Amino acid sequence: MPAVRLFKRRTAEARAARPVVDPCLGDPAARSLHGWLTQRNWQAARDFLLTVTDPDDRSFYLGVCAEVEGVQDWIEEWIAAEPDATLPLLVRGAHGVSWAWQARGAARADKTSEQQFREFFRRLKMAENCLDAVVERDPTDATAWSFLVVSGRGRQLDRSEVERRFAGAVAQHPWHQRAHSAMLQYLCEKWFGCHEDMFAFAREVATKSPAGSPLAALVADAHIEYWLSLPTGEDAKYMSRPDVVAELNAAADHSVRHPSFQRRPGWPAIHNTFAFAFACAADYRSAAEQFDIIGDLLTEWPWRYYRNDAVAAFLELRELAYRHR
Repeated sequence: MPAVRLFKRRTAEARAARPVVDPCLGDPAARSLHGWLTQRNWQAARDFLLTVTDPDDRSFYLGVCAEVEGVQDWIEEWIAAEPDATLPLLVRGAHGVSWAWQARGAARADKTSEQQFREFFRRLKMAENCLDAVVERDPTDATAWSFLVVSGRGRQLDRSEVERRFAGAVAQHPWHQRAHSAMLQYLCEKWFGCHEDMFAFAREVATKSPAGSPLAALVADAHIEYWLSLPTGEDAKYMSRPDVVAELNAAADHSVRHPSFQRRPGWPAIHNTFAFAFACAADYRSAAEQFDIIGDLLTEWPWRYYRNDAVAAFLELRELAYRHR
């Protein structure tokens, strides 16, 4: 075969094999759930969701519901059919939070238009009305509380109110992943906190969390957020500092590398966090280890912190890690 034709075939194969961001993270049940909601088959979605009892698993699957396009166009049908149920309100509220962020976009406030903000706040208010109704009827719904932490950040609520919502979630499940992740984001300097509070929260939670808990990844999240705040050049120097690399490895040892760590629904997300952190820290052996586990199950974040194209960022850093492992 001529060299040019062989090159073109290999290039086409490489493009065909390019991974995509899968909101279901390879989980078969999540794919079924996503499909039912896409087809407006809320009865099948309801029947499945009612079988999920683990708080973090339930939160993951509600997160999948939140990413389905068009739910806002028909969810009232489900609510009207089951007016006494909280589940359709929870689905509408979770989806509304994601729908609101779609309106706002991922840019910083100074890059976001007034019209975007107006629509963002309108959708967030609708979502909060649903989530408030859920916790009013069922104060033990940790998933609803956790989404209220997310929406509280978007609505720029004061810290005491967001902490109240966080407390509502952890009162039911002390190690609730979404609630802790959302609280950490609120404490970031780019939102309503400071670096000191962000790190203090992440380290305290990681230290207290059980061995094998995904929550130790909050330490990696905190370092990534601090890295993001630094000028180009200083960011790489910071992440490759020996004390930072040591803390990242200690966090991985307590979580993803611990024998007690379990691959529950949504498990690739925590490995993506560590892969990104290790790659930015130039700890390529540790990064490659995480990339081996991930395969092509990449998440959108934190890769979009590196490149606006999450897949391109993932592939670039994976290749770098494999080259230098």
